[in-house]
Amino acid sequence: MFHMFFLARYCKLLEENSFRGRTADFFYMLLFGASVLTGIVLIGGMIPYLSESFAKIIFLSNSLTFMMVYVWSKQNPFIHMSFLGLFTFTAAYLPWVLLGFSVLVGASAWVDMLGMIAGHAYYFLVDVYPQMTGRYPLKTPSFIKALFADDAVVVARPENVRFAAPAAEDLHHD
Repeated sequence: MFHMFFLARYCKLLEENSFRGRTADFFYMLLFGASVLTGIVLIGGMIPYLSESFAKIIFLSNSLTFMMVYVWSKQNPFIHMSFLGLFTFTAAYLPWVLLGFSVLVGASAWVDMLGMIAGHAYYFLVDVYPQMTGRYPLKTPSFIKALFADDAVVVARPENVRFAAPAAEDLHHD
């Protein structure tokens, strides 16, 4: 239930704020996250002693949801939040609070940790690494951008709506 709530909330916040007008980039983030998570599970399944833990992970959707929460928290670190009304914290600590909650309710921490790893990889390659080097390793390919119409939306202005102060003759003087 929590993962469905987080998917709806943070996916919407990412799409409306960080990725506004950049649908192709949002899709590429999801594609990158799904690829990283799949790669981690496939490679982790081949490593002795770890393969048993990875074999229990059937669906990666919760990890992908957690990745979006992680990316949102890194892009909005100073937003004040409250967890179940018990305590407040800033958004930078949201993934860690949710990880702690998952452990408290008995869920596997691996699922959330995989999402944090994928989210951190995306955040590092999109926000941190380009500032350090000036190179953009996760630039959205042009064939993906061609799939989405990212042109600005033009809204027609109704004739009877004014966007300026009323004219002096329209004002009622008593």
